[in-house]
Amino acid sequence: MPNPSSISILQPILKSPDMWRLIEELNRQWQLEQERRHRFWAAVESTVKAEFINGEEIIYHSPVSGRHWMASTQLMRYLLPYVYNNRLGKVGYEKVMIRCTRNDYEPDVCFWTQERAASFEPRQSVFPPPDFVVEILSESTRERDRGIKMQDYAAHNVQEYWLIDPDERTVEQYLLNEGIFSLHLKLNEEGTLHSQVIQGFSIPIKSIFQE
Repeated sequence: MPNPSSISILQPILKSPDMWRLIEELNRQWQLEQERRHRFWAAVESTVKAEFINGEEIIYHSPVSGRHWMASTQLMRYLLPYVYNNRLGKVGYEKVMIRCTRNDYEPDVCFWTQERAASFEPRQSVFPPPDFVVEILSESTRERDRGIKMQDYAAHNVQEYWLIDPDERTVEQYLLNEGIFSLHLKLNEEGTLHSQVIQGFSIPIKSIFQE
């Protein structure tokens, strides 16, 4: 069911006498975008981080900063063994491609419950939207991580979303609430974050930023 903001956006089209022309043009643009998307799928390289967002291929040419990869590594040191030792599901990171209705993303870290991950195949190369996502902010990704990605993850029922800021040394925890993300907590190095989706998992914020 469309959310109220989607209905609001559609109102000018629904009230237009040229609605059918506008729908035809939208369909034409959609088909052109899907052709570009299929070319993206065929050409994307396993060694390069790339995403397809709103019809555009986004290639991340610049290497991540030391703070970025250290935060990712530190989080994975705690998260990965916890999830697998407790048989809670699957953890993805770095080059795991997530396919949404329109866009394709490679989140920094993501998690699927055991029930949802049970259908994954060994040779599978793209995956459905996860239950939990972490994005680590950088200058090149900050706007998308707080914008289109947050909206899209919420629209695809991702239940929990963390934004890690390695410069400010903070973590924001968002929880899905009636189809949109609401900020649950924003913590600095003095706090401990408890996941609402990964049963029993918690991590001291200072552990993420240890260098």
